[in-house]
Amino acid sequence: MKIVLENLTKIFPSRNKNSGEEVVAVNNFSFTIPDGKLIGLLGPSGCGKSTTLYMISGLQKPSGGKIFFGDDDVTEVSTESRGIGLVFQNYALYPHLTVKQNILFPLQNLRGKDKMTKEAMLERAQEVARLVQIDELMDRKPSELSGGQQQRVAIARALVKMPRVLLLDEPLSNLDARLRLQTREEIRRIQKETNITTVFVTHDQEEAMSISDMIVVMKLGVVQQIGQPQEVYDNPENLFVAKFLGTPPINVFSGEVRGGRLFIGGADVLPAPGVPDQQVHVGIRPEGFILDPNGALECKLSNVEVMGRDVSVVSTHEASSNPFVRSIIDADNKVDLSAGAVRFSLKPHKVFLFSKDDEKRIRIEVK
Repeated sequence: MKIVLENLTKIFPSRNKNSGEEVVAVNNFSFTIPDGKLIGLLGPSGCGKSTTLYMISGLQKPSGGKIFFGDDDVTEVSTESRGIGLVFQNYALYPHLTVKQNILFPLQNLRGKDKMTKEAMLERAQEVARLVQIDELMDRKPSELSGGQQQRVAIARALVKMPRVLLLDEPLSNLDARLRLQTREEIRRIQKETNITTVFVTHDQEEAMSISDMIVVMKLGVVQQIGQPQEVYDNPENLFVAKFLGTPPINVFSGEVRGGRLFIGGADVLPAPGVPDQQVHVGIRPEGFILDPNGALECKLSNVEVMGRDVSVVSTHEASSNPFVRSIIDADNKVDLSAGAVRFSLKPHKVFLFSKDDEKRIRIEVK
């Protein structure tokens, strides 16, 4: 099911009666979610991602704009009539019901032409339980399940109605690190097997990048960038996107373009053809550093963290906006801790320039 958002806007009244200033939670959001794809809505708290999800679900009414499921305008359609499955962060299972009863509950409330026989309901419940791999837990109560198992029950309950759209609101936030990894892989598997158009809300960029076909990065209700996860990571449109994506985060320096060359702290580090002379923000991905005794960028060495196949070199630089500069290099490289300083050359495709005025990307001409 294709989802089309046209100029979607949500404005909340001011909480401060004296100021009367309205809060724009989502501002003029237009996007087409292709049929059968998993889309990640990504951003920090308060960016408008959950509000967008709630408008798609019908739980909140837009202040402006339209929502289409396929060719159907569902902007004014009630939640129960939209054909959605909704999974929340806190599972929202009925504690007094078994897993089977929790999954059956949405089917038992169907009326009219949608009403199913008891046998058909049981067959459907068993089918989705097998899909999410909880078919052996059907007689247990939620209190007898782990957090990951409870979340699978919540997903099964959302899927049992065979929804046109599956909406997931931070479904992994209550799980520990290992369960998060396992459950996000399960969500991706289930989505691929069912081919249901899915919108996944999260503040965790690693989570969104690992399972989404496309991600939408938001800030203060405004869409910053839309694209395939790797493409957005490799080509951020502005400094916010560059800083939000990546673990460890991108290193940001104050730099200057002068005479077609990029300088950081007075060091000539890279050519910058086609870029006018100006002060810039310089973003360098951690994997963009090359350990080089003759490298132009010299940093004061603080520590070396061995992470198995990689080594994280922790250093400082007077032009860095971050307290520490983190550089990821191959573990085969040896760093002399007694040297006190470390030199790097840079990978040009891992270095990004941003305007000091509006923090938008400045493109370097590729020869």
